Amino acid sequence: MASIQLAGCGLAGKKSLPCFDGLRCLRPAFGVSSSLGASGAILDRRCFKGLVIKAATVVAPKYTSIKPLGERVLVKIKISEQKSTGGILLPTAAQTKPQGGEVVAVGEGKTIGKKKVDISVKTGAKVIYSKYAGTELEFGGANHIILKEDDIVGILETDEAKDIQPLNDRVLIKVSLAEEKTSGGLLLTEAAKEKPSTGTVIAVGPGSYDEEGNRKPLTINSGSTVLYSKYAGSEFRGADGSDYIVLRASDVIAILS
Repeated sequence: MASIQLAGCGLAGKKSLPCFDGLRCLRPAFGVSSSLGASGAILDRRCFKGLVIKAATVVAPKYTSIKPLGERVLVKIKISEQKSTGGILLPTAAQTKPQGGEVVAVGEGKTIGKKKVDISVKTGAKVIYSKYAGTELEFGGANHIILKEDDIVGILETDEAKDIQPLNDRVLIKVSLAEEKTSGGLLLTEAAKEKPSTGTVIAVGPGSYDEEGNRKPLTINSGSTVLYSKYAGSEFRGADGSDYIVLRASDVIAILS
């Protein structure tokens, strides 16, 4: 009985399959056992020419609206930049995955204690969100993502990272420049420069909610120089080349003076 035999990239051999590169069409093989079936067809990379793997959930065209529940929001994802700042057309693999978009629908909010708390972002707001948060959807011919409100790090109505308005208990920090020299005066290469964990607070959010549903203002003020946890937050690059980071106030570990 004929069976499927895939050759190349480790298939039909001892190595595992890391990719589809190298698969080639062979004549039907006989007498080789396989759990893949017994079609006798051998597939190659041309057979996968139209293969597209999508991580997003596709919403059927018969559905015309999506209503987020609770403290969730629906965001239409911003289209990836297809060119570099120098005008060079970027291949798909080199395009940065967007972390922002426009809010198109919001849930009814949540109840804290006996108080009803509405979603703090409104429909039409331009927001940025945590990189690995939410559930991506393909709806109405566009990419969307459903997020919890807490996954939204801030509102950004311009293209400047310095204009991010942090939400809830988050703060926006302009990262300090890396040290150019060692304590002994030696110049450091780019690879040897240590990533800074200090910066200046540019903006602060309104604070989180207490058990009764009231805002608790943050104790960190704009203009403060702070030390923060090394691997916390979401990083952004400003148009002027400056680095910014948005993180939770709890990730700020000290104020420097």
